[in-house]
Amino acid sequence: MTDNAGEVQIDVPRDRDGSFEPQLVKKRQRRLTEVDEIVLSLYAKGLTTGEISAHFADVYGASVSKDTVSKITDRVIEEMQAWWQRPLEKVYAAVFIDATSRVSMVKIRDGQVRNRPVYAAIGVDLEGHKDILGMWAGDGDGESAKFWLQVLTQLKNHRVEEPWCPRRVLRCL
Repeated sequence: MTDNAGEVQIDVPRDRDGSFEPQLVKKRQRRLTEVDEIVLSLYAKGLTTGEISAHFADVYGASVSKDTVSKITDRVIEEMQAWWQRPLEKVYAAVFIDATSRVSMVKIRDGQVRNRPVYAAIGVDLEGHKDILGMWAGDGDGESAKFWLQVLTQLKNHRVEEPWCPRRVLRCL
């Protein structure tokens, strides 16, 4: 399955000792990565698995089952969970927290697709490198102290200490 040509039949030569290794399409590979990228793009735009499957049939003349679309999107969820679990620095020189954009909203699927604000926490480590500490989907009811308390509590539970400040250095001396 490719994004340009749809379904393509590939004849793999047989060799007695099994040493043949294809270079472009690996053994037992059924889709090229462009298909995955298209599926993820359509899913991010809010299409359902059935709509994505129908899109491939209409545009590319290829059948991609709803189950295959779900498997592709589930891999992204696994990667996202691994990203959330990654270790963070204990101390950041500064932490910036705010909505990604006050004007635009992001389409988020939560049972249904709807526009919601996304809030981000960005930390600057002691070497000056920026790190996205987390992103949270808001409910659209504005930024409240209760919401930010939950965000900061999550960061603290993720072993991020309070931002570094020069007074801490003076206290240590």
